[in-house]
Amino acid sequence: MQEILPFMQMIVAVLLIAVILLQQGGAAMGSAFGQGSEFHTERRGSEKTLFTFTIALGALFIVLALFNLFL
Repeated sequence: MQEILPFMQMIVAVLLIAVILLQQGGAAMGSAFGQGSEFHTERRGSEKTLFTFTIALGALFIVLALFNLFL
């Protein structure tokens, strides 16, 4: 089991990076520095699915990292 955990963690890490890059920013670079319009939109459809999949992959990555640390 200890030999498989690092490979599983690498696969989850690559998937997590890909899912994060697929998400739409929706804001310009100026909003990162406090400029731009402030509005909130609700996630719907595939955007909501991608968002929840990102959270699940992040949680799985943390769990795998903890297993890898303690085993």
